[in-house]
Amino acid sequence: MIYLDHAAATPVSKKVLEAMEPYFLHDFFNPSAAYLPAKKVNANYEAAKGTIAHAIGAKASDLIITAGATEANNLAFTSIDCVDSRQSLSGQSIKSVLYLETEHDSVRRVAEQYGGEAIRVLPNGLIDLNDFKDKLTDDVELVSVALANNELGTIQPLAEIAAIIREAKLDRLKRGIKTQLLLHSDASQALNLLDINVARLGIDLLTINSAKVYGPKGVGALYVSHEARLKPLTLGGGQENGFRSGTENVPGVIGFAKALEIAKKHLTSNRKKYTTWRKILLAELQGYELVNKKHMLDNFIVLCYNGIDAERLIFLLEEKQVYVSTGAACAASKGVRSHVLKAIGLTDEQIAGSLRISLGETNDESQIHEVARIMNEVVATERKRLENNE
Repeated sequence: MIYLDHAAATPVSKKVLEAMEPYFLHDFFNPSAAYLPAKKVNANYEAAKGTIAHAIGAKASDLIITAGATEANNLAFTSIDCVDSRQSLSGQSIKSVLYLETEHDSVRRVAEQYGGEAIRVLPNGLIDLNDFKDKLTDDVELVSVALANNELGTIQPLAEIAAIIREAKLDRLKRGIKTQLLLHSDASQALNLLDINVARLGIDLLTINSAKVYGPKGVGALYVSHEARLKPLTLGGGQENGFRSGTENVPGVIGFAKALEIAKKHLTSNRKKYTTWRKILLAELQGYELVNKKHMLDNFIVLCYNGIDAERLIFLLEEKQVYVSTGAACAASKGVRSHVLKAIGLTDEQIAGSLRISLGETNDESQIHEVARIMNEVVATERKRLENNE
């Protein structure tokens, strides 16, 4: 098997699994219990939260542990005070949220509930800063822009976006407008490949996800700055400072922390490795158009084979035990055309022929050469079949 869909899921590394195992078998105690073994588990849980927080330049008290990125994104939007039914003095509906049009559905769908308005992207996938400035009205309370896109790997200039927001906040204060203005980012795809620091980026709310960094699935976290005020999505026992009630996922958090320790240690070497593999693959593949060329994560490659159905290519590659995708797993499984590729100006035919390859720790250089050979063979065979049918 050659797995090239690490943007969708990563396997749990052996070291992560070893770190988690005691908390399934021996140290299984509820961290909220009063006896000593449970208190030790609670201490280890909090230490693991500290490790996760440190990886993004934050403190354990700044984090709310969630069941993944989708929940963290939804929780971030509870910081919005207004509802979409409100109207401004001019009688126009208030747009309390701005979000990048290429955002993951877990951001887009919830943003729409708050009268969200999409910010355009340029053909290279980067935010259109002029469009952003035009739409950043006094009604806006939250801006959501992913640090790296889940389909293209495009890295957004968050520090620059944060600077524009700071200027807008100062201008509001001068005019006596007290409406909050926060910046949220989903950094799920970037966590394994970029050196993230919330202060340096100017972030108020940051979503991170264990499943993308060789940690366990079903574990994520939301960083919350002191300026943001959230409302809990779940009520009950008061865990996570009352913002996420429910018995703590101790093994998951321990595993997430270990995964981030490993990721930070190998950050530079992994980026160099993926850059090398990417160059090899692009040099050996034939008959494609490269969709994402600059400003992207080192392990992302998005290709377009004009005139060929990418879904059929995926099926043919799967027969040879090569696994790639057409984009976001949740959209691809439903047969939905990519809103991301549409946003950057690709035609329906180009979208239909696009593949996402995301390199990772299950790969080695020999696999890269083998994948190029197999893909060239499959594409050539498919083109010949199509020509014969014509």
